[in-house]
Amino acid sequence: MLRFETAGESHGECLVATLTGLPSGIPISLDAVNRELWRRQQGFGRGGRMKIETDTVEIVAGVRHSKTIGSPIAIIVRNKDWKNWTEALPVEDGDEEKRKPVTRPRPGHADLAGAIKYNFQDARYILERASARETTARVAVGAVAKAFLAEFGIGVLSHVIQVGDVRLERNAEWQELVDLSQRSEVLLGCVDQETEQRMKQVVDQAYRTGDTVGGIFEVMAHNVPPGLGSHITWDTRLDGRLAQAIVSMQAVKGVEIGFAAEGAAAFGSRVQDTIHYNREERRFTRGANRAGGIEGGMTNGQDVLARGFLKPISTLRRPLESVDLGTREPALAAYERSDICVVPAAGVIGEAMVAIVLAQAVLEKFGGDSLGETRRNFEGYMEQVKNF
Repeated sequence: MLRFETAGESHGECLVATLTGLPSGIPISLDAVNRELWRRQQGFGRGGRMKIETDTVEIVAGVRHSKTIGSPIAIIVRNKDWKNWTEALPVEDGDEEKRKPVTRPRPGHADLAGAIKYNFQDARYILERASARETTARVAVGAVAKAFLAEFGIGVLSHVIQVGDVRLERNAEWQELVDLSQRSEVLLGCVDQETEQRMKQVVDQAYRTGDTVGGIFEVMAHNVPPGLGSHITWDTRLDGRLAQAIVSMQAVKGVEIGFAAEGAAAFGSRVQDTIHYNREERRFTRGANRAGGIEGGMTNGQDVLARGFLKPISTLRRPLESVDLGTREPALAAYERSDICVVPAAGVIGEAMVAIVLAQAVLEKFGGDSLGETRRNFEGYMEQVKNF
């Protein structure tokens, strides 16, 4: 019902995204979308590319007079760095001498596997598409999905809970994430200042040693109604769909819904979220949220919590051992301009992916060709929940 696609290369003319299936009448602000793109570019440890690109979105179809019109939405984000690559990556045949081949694949990147799969002796085409630059388009689509969810009171934000071996040792509140998202300067996206400074020391060490560092981000979806997703088939379970969406992000190697690792090491009596009933408010409550807001593949009315485990970036200033694709001789891996730490940016991308999956789930449950129709269906269901 709701689907999106992206196209474009890291150093190509632009990134393109299409989003199909949103109802008409959703208010869309270009400033709000551009704010999300700005947030993606922030954080201590970002590379030189962020000094070149100041991402702004162009919506060329599907939105008129600041509202969706029900047709596919088409989005363009232009690459300012393209002027430096016009001769290296032309659409038609160009000067062979002006190409910038990559023949020393980087361990941990898509270079070698992609070169083998697509039969390229030059990994340039692989890294151009495999690059996390593609996620700029995802964040733009996610911003539109967020605008849709906001019409139903649902918010999606993120924060960083670990960089290297430094971890935030407490749970964050929703208001802390709201305050964090409104900052004009972003260090490492942690809600706790003291922990954030210790995280910065880890990134500083990576800078000094020519290394990179990963971490963990947490995405929180707030005010989500119960009943999104389903238990009846494997591919409709919402936790599975969220996991796939997050692990599809470049460099993410693991996903945790709720407190999965902690729960795996504890007895069941300490893991499950006890159920209670507030008679005055006529609603069910929980003693905790270790399940991360999802039970049996369905939202249970609590905040949805999803964490992404981000490995260190594969491109190192002190390259690792590799093999030259042409000579098959040992060689040091290629170096492309890169970042040291991207965990805060990954959190923003994670928000986009969670927002898109939740928007899909909302539309699957409530349908509607216009926002008014979807809202009527939503309000009718929420009345049913209230009277349950």
